[in-house]
Amino acid sequence: MSRLAGKPVYLTSSGTHALELAVMALNLEPGSEVILPSFTFSSTANAVVNVGLKPVFVDIRRDTLNIDETLIEESITRKTRAVIPVHYAGVGCEMGPILETATKYGLKVIEDAAQGIMASYEGKPLGSLGDLGILSFHQTKNITCGEGGAIIVSNPAYVKAVEIHREKGTNRTAFLRNETSKYVWLDRGSSYLLGDLLASFLYAQLLELDQITQSRKERFDYYRSEFESLNGRHLRLPVIPEKCRSNYHLFFVLLESKGIRDRLMDFLRERGIEATFHFHPLHNAPAAEKFSTSQRPLPVTVEAGETLLRLPLYPDLQREEQKRIVDAIKDFFS
Repeated sequence: MSRLAGKPVYLTSSGTHALELAVMALNLEPGSEVILPSFTFSSTANAVVNVGLKPVFVDIRRDTLNIDETLIEESITRKTRAVIPVHYAGVGCEMGPILETATKYGLKVIEDAAQGIMASYEGKPLGSLGDLGILSFHQTKNITCGEGGAIIVSNPAYVKAVEIHREKGTNRTAFLRNETSKYVWLDRGSSYLLGDLLASFLYAQLLELDQITQSRKERFDYYRSEFESLNGRHLRLPVIPEKCRSNYHLFFVLLESKGIRDRLMDFLRERGIEATFHFHPLHNAPAAEKFSTSQRPLPVTVEAGETLLRLPLYPDLQREEQKRIVDAIKDFFS
């Protein structure tokens, strides 16, 4: 265990497992509803479904592509027990209003900060504002050990449950602290521990995290500066609200239509540049028919799924390579 913003942090075998731990720790009655955005990876919904809960999908904001905090209250029913805001692309959701709504209705908050390491909202690290939060160290994240994650426990009421579920349903963690003479099976659980070799691989990157984040910022800022002349005409650029500090996990553009997005993607691929779309909205996926109770249309989510294009962004991306990407996109629109 380590700490983030004074909160206990436990490494896990993946960000998916961290989400499963977080939802399991709430110990909600089967059939309870959990509100989350549709514009996220399947792991967010699976963590809900795997313990017999119902995901309720809410639309996202057009600017940050985060869950629209103004739509949460109208989605609350007598069965709602929790909210999972997902911090997209390393930019924080509007956690102030989300936490206020959660408090008003007695809901628990699990932050999916899989993409959020080193990012913050009003000066507080993403993942540390709700009852529980998670990080991911998957190979696509800013720092990685191939697979790996972490769970942040901000609400002390859930420390014991997290420790037990993470250690195969036993009190082995307490045993290792010499708090008990032996450890026994107490509850549900699995082996959610991160292996020592993967943890050591991750630790080396943690030592360089400031430099990694700065390198990503420089490349993000270059894209933004170069595409400013196209913003509002041919495409829309990412938005980072003033109260948020980003970790520059992604750089994406939003095109005017799916057709233009797909043609630009093909145009770049023909020039040896790999750019791709992102999430397929969960509410339109086949599994949603089996597991979700949501019925509302989610137009902004659908638009993002059809028009978003991610561009290459990593610390070792060279300026001449980045310029070639920028020039190709400008050529497409010229």
